[in-house]
Amino acid sequence: MKKIFFLLLLSFQTIAQNQPPQICYEIFIRSFADSNGDGIGDINGITSKLDYLKNLGVDAIWITPFCQSPSYHKYDVVDYKKIDPEYGTMDDFKHLIAEAHKRKILIIKDFVINHTSDQHPWFLEAKKGKNNPYRAYYNWMTPQKIDSMGVATREASGGSWELKPWHFVNKNDDEKYYGLFWSGMPDLNFDNPKVRREIYDIGKFWLKDIGVDGFRLDAAKHLYPEWEAQKCHAFWQEFKQEMTTAKPNVYLVGEVWADAKIVAPFFKGLNANFDIDACLKLWEIIKTGKEQDFIKTLLANYQTFSQANPDFINATIIDNHDQNRIGNTLEGNIDKMKVAANLLLTLPGEPYIYYGEEIGMFGQKPDENIREPFLWDVKSADKYRTSWIKPTFTTESTVKPLSIQKTDINSIYNHYKKLISFRKSQVAMRQVSPANLKESSIKQEGIIAFIRPHPSGDLLVIHNINSEAKNITLDTKNQFFKKIIFKTSAASLNKNIIQIPAFSVVVLK
Repeated sequence: MKKIFFLLLLSFQTIAQNQPPQICYEIFIRSFADSNGDGIGDINGITSKLDYLKNLGVDAIWITPFCQSPSYHKYDVVDYKKIDPEYGTMDDFKHLIAEAHKRKILIIKDFVINHTSDQHPWFLEAKKGKNNPYRAYYNWMTPQKIDSMGVATREASGGSWELKPWHFVNKNDDEKYYGLFWSGMPDLNFDNPKVRREIYDIGKFWLKDIGVDGFRLDAAKHLYPEWEAQKCHAFWQEFKQEMTTAKPNVYLVGEVWADAKIVAPFFKGLNANFDIDACLKLWEIIKTGKEQDFIKTLLANYQTFSQANPDFINATIIDNHDQNRIGNTLEGNIDKMKVAANLLLTLPGEPYIYYGEEIGMFGQKPDENIREPFLWDVKSADKYRTSWIKPTFTTESTVKPLSIQKTDINSIYNHYKKLISFRKSQVAMRQVSPANLKESSIKQEGIIAFIRPHPSGDLLVIHNINSEAKNITLDTKNQFFKKIIFKTSAASLNKNIIQIPAFSVVVLK
């Protein structure tokens, strides 16, 4: 009997270890925490805040690029195996990983392989001429062929605003190179086996030699043009196979800015993909106070995803480093910002919190202004606040620093903390994959209601996304939900009638 119990326990622990992270946190490293007083956020700054993140409830940290690069954002890499000196050293990074792992926090590296910097040694060689061995690392074409194929221009999209993606190195050259995002970011040619091998070796270096737990794959959709999408899907399957040789349980999350049908095939190679479509839908729902068949849409999307991979992980967001912060999208309405948090942290999936959302940071494009410094304390006492940019939107006149919010039970920080703690306390809530969601029979204007089913007991989640209190009558299908186990305000249950204040959520079991 003891042996059987031990085997069951071991099996459970193995399953638990292989479960995806429940709460993820995106850090734009330059703005998060400055450890050495030079005004720039750095790796040691993140290490110094691991206890804060653990206390918040974070299981994994996605760190935006930190490899050597000429830009402030580091998405144009010059050396894939070197840390940019602005952010620290490789020893600093290894120390961060070790300290994160002590706290059972995973480290997810932003891996930018769609393109390099135009200052990368590969491109410096490639632009020397057609006979250079690195020429085929990139995509080149004559202007005549570009025109004949009808690809000289493209429409702006969420993924890239570049309208003319073909660029000359020199004005009188007879070929242009392809750079989807910008002339300073030439796209790599993944039809070239040498390019693939370079990227696979780099990925294995970070997984095996350095110890990261996985990658966020930037611009995962764009390695090939849309008319060659199948090549892109096949690449990511091959990439996953290669990475698992270095780390069998490697975690991969893709940035595929598209609707569900286009996203779905990427789940064949990637564990997770960001649900940017749902994010944009949530913005409209919260702004208008109308449900807009959101749960039906999600269920249809889940069905589409599951056809590609029944174990898909839907990575959910309310914004990120490429989008206006939710505070500006919702015009500074703190109640609605809390509604966004309510939805993010009670819906199925794997929620990602962009740094500073938990203190209600603001930001609106251009990009620098959605990546402003985190406010740890009042300025006179803030040893970690970065100063690489003068903030336009997140200042002490618009956002209370974390130290002040911690003491205010009604602050947005404590709102996030309460939601995360509740989510992690309930097995039905913390299930990441498969996504557990059912429609509720509750249909009422200004209400989003759904069920999170689980063998341990289903949960009924009711959101009031409206500015007025609502009374909800539980019909015969819902009357067995008899106990409120979570609420963000003074909701009450009297017999079969639930009273839900404005902009709040209640969960029943």
